Amino acid sequence: MLSELNKKSISLKKVAKKALEDKALLSELLKGILSKKEKIRFNSFKVLLSISEERPEKLYPEWDFFADLLTSPNTYLKYIAIYIIANLASDDPKNRFEKIFNKYYALLDHESVIPPAHVVANSAKIALAKPDLQTKITNKLLSIDKTHHEPGRKDLIKGYVIEAFSELFEGAKNKKKILQFIREQRESKSPRTKKKAKEFIKKWNKE
Repeated sequence: MLSELNKKSISLKKVAKKALEDKALLSELLKGILSKKEKIRFNSFKVLLSISEERPEKLYPEWDFFADLLTSPNTYLKYIAIYIIANLASDDPKNRFEKIFNKYYALLDHESVIPPAHVVANSAKIALAKPDLQTKITNKLLSIDKTHHEPGRKDLIKGYVIEAFSELFEGAKNKKKILQFIREQRESKSPRTKKKAKEFIKKWNKE
């Protein structure tokens, strides 16, 4: 099957549908994201991502597999884990996300800007699925200045933070801290982040 995933003509939707009923195929897809061949890795990830979005319970038994990828030396595997775990957290009867919360959010201080940006990008999804963690997640996002990143990278990440708060603000408990953070970003050196901050303030009429 892995060789099939290396073909441009393969229908990923059909593979995803089949994998829901075929444990052997699902196992092959898990191996696929570890492949050295870029096309196989990418296609395996796209299929697994689709399954995690539509039928998270099918991938839930593989939670530990994805959790282990969070500490992989390979940044792309971290990226895969960040997205799939966020989807699995939406249907997490054993509260496994709570057990790896610190591991997940430790990536905010990763040497590359990629994992932090994508952890932030998935934070609203997790917070909405797990209301009891909303304040804890919000505090992590508000603490981005405590990471080691240089100012330019922090400004970039803060744009994603604002997008996350756009989804969470209505039900947030600490609106004052969020607003203070976002008002400060109107002076950001990142044009994208500055724009997002102004749009947020305008949307919530908080100026």
